[in-house]
Order: sequence, then structure tokens, then C-alpha cells
Amino acid sequence: MRKRRAYPKGTWMKLRSPETLRALMKQDKFSLARLAMYGGCSKSFISHLLSERRTSCTPELAERLAMALRVPCEVLFEPKSSPTGGATVNRVRKVSA
Repeated sequence: MRKRRAYPKGTWMKLRSPETLRALMKQDKFSLARLAMYGGCSKSFISHLLSERRTSCTPELAERLAMALRVPCEVLFEPKSSPTGGATVNRVRKVSA
């Protein structure tokens, strides 16, 4: 079993190429349902990654998908940091009467 990497809070993983993901799925005969089962996500989420409607996910999900396809996580995803560094930003304005 591989040791999980620790990513800083607020990090998300950006899919490098939907074509690479599709090719790896085809190579190992993975259906949307099978990859979703291994990744612990929905079939529609995998479909969204393949069609580029979604381009990112959590580091944990990225690791599970890469492990299922037997490739290093860096082949499929690249880490990105959120602009706020993981901090919750309260954007509610108070209106004075």
C-alpha cells in the first residue's frame, strides 16, 4: 500500500488531460461505473471529468483514481492551491439601516 502524500489545506487536484484518463481507462477496461466504485465517487463525476465539465477534485479522490488505474497521481493530476489558502472567507455584507 502506498503512503499518502500530505497536501496543504486548500489544495485541490487539477486533471492534466481527459484524453490521458480516457486512454488509461480503455487500456485497463475500466467503465465509468468501475472507476467510480474504486474512486468512491459517482459515475457522473467521472463523466464530468472526461467531458471537462469538471476539471478538479480533492487530493484524496485523485489518489484513489490514480491507484485504481495503477499510475502515479502526477500522471493524471497536478496540485493547485486555492486563492484563499483553504481559509473560509465570509463574504456576507452587513447592511446598515
